[in-house]
Amino acid sequence: MRRMVAENPVVVVGRRGCCMCYVARRLLQELGVNPALCELGEEADMLPVVFVGGRLLGGIDRLVAVHITGELVPILKDAGALWL
Repeated sequence: MRRMVAENPVVVVGRRGCCMCYVARRLLQELGVNPALCELGEEADMLPVVFVGGRLLGGIDRLVAVHITGELVPILKDAGALWL
């Protein structure tokens, strides 16, 4: 997973069937980002986790919070995930 985080501007770590993982991916996709996905086993807890620019952004609560405040797009641009 470390390599994936280092090599991709945005990574969503989640698990198959997790509704909040789906919400995180869809939010990013709606903004024009194509996040890399790292799916963990069913026993994984506290997901999704979002990495931007090789650094931990946080979970779904942090992702939504920075989106609402308008901070998310500049963060994504700085990471090279958006070219707008």
